[in-house]
Amino acid sequence: MGSTWGNKFKLSIFGESHGNGIGAVIDGLPAGIDIDLDGVQYELNRRAARGNPLATPRKEGDQIEVLSGIFNGKTTGAPLAGLIRNENTRSGDYTKTKDLMRPGHADYTANARYGGFQDYRGGGHFSGRLTAPLVFAGAIAKAVLSVIRPELGIGSRIVSIGEVKDASIDDWQVYQTLINGFKNPAFPLYHANLEEVMKQAIIKAMEDQDSLGGSVEGFITGLEAGIGNPFFESIESRLAGLLFSIPAVKGVTFGAGFEMVSMRGSQTNDGLRIRDGQIETVTNYNGGINGGISNGMPIVFQVAVKPTPSIGKEQQTINLAEMNDATVKIQGRHDPCIVIRAFPVVEAATAICLADFLL
Repeated sequence: MGSTWGNKFKLSIFGESHGNGIGAVIDGLPAGIDIDLDGVQYELNRRAARGNPLATPRKEGDQIEVLSGIFNGKTTGAPLAGLIRNENTRSGDYTKTKDLMRPGHADYTANARYGGFQDYRGGGHFSGRLTAPLVFAGAIAKAVLSVIRPELGIGSRIVSIGEVKDASIDDWQVYQTLINGFKNPAFPLYHANLEEVMKQAIIKAMEDQDSLGGSVEGFITGLEAGIGNPFFESIESRLAGLLFSIPAVKGVTFGAGFEMVSMRGSQTNDGLRIRDGQIETVTNYNGGINGGISNGMPIVFQVAVKPTPSIGKEQQTINLAEMNDATVKIQGRHDPCIVIRAFPVVEAATAICLADFLL
């Protein structure tokens, strides 16, 4: 299934969207790490966007149940297993259309891969619901990092929703300020005045029975130079691999990314200087990484999130059981824009990747 990842921080996720529950098992944790389960639950609540009218009407408690690996508030060194019960499923929404391959979803590819034995309800194991155990694991990773690298900061912000785009950040020192929080943590923007404009764009898409995509920027501060490896174990390759595992992510770039193709080397080479006895770069077009290894500047990357594939408009598809052309109007409860729930997942993947590098 491809649901296990990691060299030192070893993670397995399990479950389906409409099954009994979803969860994660983490192996490789050192013993004696303090785990604040309220803090873990806070991260899960961020992903759930509870109370946000622009999020999916499916409301799950997402209460984490730790089955093993924590005793008296500390890790034991044994595998840490966490379970989240599914409590608000409406599987009947999918029974009537199970043979209609939903455009943009994994219905057809999963059927081709698993011969029709996969759980099709709500996307099964391919669902964005599986980002909840990913966020659980990320919260554990953040707890580990707070002990072994307390100077580290992990943050994220919404850069765009539809055609509405927040400003780029040219001064890398700004990221240290953003780590300390945003005006609205539930809708993190560099320019907070764009929040209402973005929300209105989502509402307009909802009224049109459609959806919107967007982009999220993640960043890491306080990571010293020299972390990472060249080629296959680079920071970019490991982190991008995890980020691409998030359903709906279709692009990952670091630093200036694709904008660098229209720039000159004299602009993008990030000149070096000494300031207060410390080595730093003047600019940060390379996103804090050279040769797959951290250079001590903030690591900055962007994640492209496609529009939610579940929309109310009639779409062209096929009926796999009858092997003929068909149309489908997707029923159920879905997010009109995944971006507003994706940024905590991006942070979780970042923390997991860092824990794997630093343990």
